[in-house]
Amino acid sequence: MRTVTVGTRGSTLALSQTRWVVERLKEQWPETEFRIQTITTKGDKNRASLQSMARAGDKGFWIKEIQDALLAKSIDIAVHSLKDLPTEQTEGLDIASIPKRADARDVLVGAEGFKSLADLPQGARIGTSSVRRRAFLKAFRPDLQVIPVRGNIETRMAAVASDDYDAVILAGAGLIRTDQRHRADEFVSTDILLPAPGQGALALEVRADDDLIAEVAYAINDAVTDDRITAEREFLAGLGAGCLAPVGAFATVKGDLLTLEGWVGAVDGSEVIKATTSGDASECADLGAELAEDMLSQGAQRLIEMAKED
Repeated sequence: MRTVTVGTRGSTLALSQTRWVVERLKEQWPETEFRIQTITTKGDKNRASLQSMARAGDKGFWIKEIQDALLAKSIDIAVHSLKDLPTEQTEGLDIASIPKRADARDVLVGAEGFKSLADLPQGARIGTSSVRRRAFLKAFRPDLQVIPVRGNIETRMAAVASDDYDAVILAGAGLIRTDQRHRADEFVSTDILLPAPGQGALALEVRADDDLIAEVAYAINDAVTDDRITAEREFLAGLGAGCLAPVGAFATVKGDLLTLEGWVGAVDGSEVIKATTSGDASECADLGAELAEDMLSQGAQRLIEMAKED
């Protein structure tokens, strides 16, 4: 086997999760050499314009340059945070593997004395730039002031030390994968903050015509995670919503039974549409599509369009 080059963004989180992937791949392919190559994406260069890029239909701000390198054969496997991937598959590329998912919940990191949402006083200032988190937080507690905070994990957690924020909300998987789980003050219940579709999961993308590399990547695929993610992403695709929409989806599997919960919220928290469906895990794609149809019949499209105008 030749050397396999694995491409990723250069952030602390991206490198941590890619090293984790490479360790798992080495366990399965001990005689293969794996090399990590970092790639700067449009999102890394221009974080302040993410919302405007999304509104303009640019869905690849975290991944396009990595996918270009994959197509150009500069790398062999791309490691993505799965929630960053558009639901439309890029021509010439395939998702070959979805490893076991980390905790999908959001976490609260609070200033001194604020260790949970319940601890936050009336009118507390909470930092997040996610429209999903903003919508669901405002629905749970309309008194909260939800203030944008941008940057990598370190920057967002450091914001808590300033006088501008009483707490910040971010994905728990990011703290887990960077060995900072201890810094999470609260893993927020999915009854309050339903995760983004695919949150906590990774995707290993390969060239569609490279069967050998696809086999290498598939060695660490987790079948249960694959079913859960398929249901969540089919739900997102069925809504016609992007990764920056106020949409949550979370699938669980017990035995052969998959249960999928989906939410769509108004950005100001004034309304949240919720629905749940269950069925055989082998029908995960159909379950996601059916739940999207149910939500659209309840008016979810109106809330998604309102968020684009916000």
